[in-house]
Amino acid sequence: MKRRSIQIRFFNFFIILCSVALGTVAGYAELADRIVAAVNDDVITLSELDEAVEPYVLKIREAHYPQEVERRMLFKLREDILNKMIDHKLTDQETEKLRVSVDDNEVDQHIEQIKKEHFLTDKELRKSLAVEGYSLEEYRKQIKEQILRIKLLNIKVKSKIAITEKDIRDYYEKHKESYQGADKYHLRTILIKVPASANVDPNKAAREKIELIAKELKSGADFDELAKRYSQDSTAATRGDLGLFTLDELSVEFREIVRNMAEGQISPILQTTVGYQILMLQEIKKMPRKTLKEARIEIHEKLYRQLVEEKYKGWLKALRGRSYVKIIR
Repeated sequence: MKRRSIQIRFFNFFIILCSVALGTVAGYAELADRIVAAVNDDVITLSELDEAVEPYVLKIREAHYPQEVERRMLFKLREDILNKMIDHKLTDQETEKLRVSVDDNEVDQHIEQIKKEHFLTDKELRKSLAVEGYSLEEYRKQIKEQILRIKLLNIKVKSKIAITEKDIRDYYEKHKESYQGADKYHLRTILIKVPASANVDPNKAAREKIELIAKELKSGADFDELAKRYSQDSTAATRGDLGLFTLDELSVEFREIVRNMAEGQISPILQTTVGYQILMLQEIKKMPRKTLKEARIEIHEKLYRQLVEEKYKGWLKALRGRSYVKIIR
């Protein structure tokens, strides 16, 4: 512990020395970085935390919450993301220790599978990522980290999980109403975000833009094409396709609107926390009743995912408990 404390002090001292060498002592507060967490022999710096938090900060600010609500949300956001970064450091250290690796071919295959599932070309994938503020290179890095963690999960957690026939039967009996058949709503969306702006009325430009789109739709314009051209949602590349939802899976603000829509109908303009949206109900699918035999694979996968999540959290908690982790305020 003493050695780690020395490392942390040395890191901060090194930053000061660099500032002096660059002749920027007067601007030290502007240039200096500092450690916000020590994780065994690794550290997380303030600049790393700021970079991880930044995309979410913009989304919260664009939603225009009351000042005090926004302040609390931003504080909680930094706390949550720092803890996730600590967990990532710990799992990265474990993958190094176990010599788990991922090559470029595995990343390529994973991305090709994603493109296939969502009917995306390379260009459409890049556009979809750009809407979310990512480059393809950054996305590849994220995919590589995910695959590493999945491999680690297979070694540390999944090998210890077993789902019995009794588990499946008990789940089916407990959730029988879920397998009696329900309507699913296939939705598409066009989203225009409200920008973070110093303008007197930051909503005005977004509102005017969505009203023009609504006018085009009323004139018979194709929803899919307008979604692809104008929507600022990540689904723009797939022409606004949100997928299938039961009413219970929808947010409260969408539920009543969708409940009263007919197939092919377009909603009025909806104001949400992220901006202005228009929905289109493509179709209503009548889902058939499922017997235990028909639902078996689905239930097995659901129980398996739940147990993996539960075991992973337990393993991570134990790993954190036997590691040196210090958050520096």
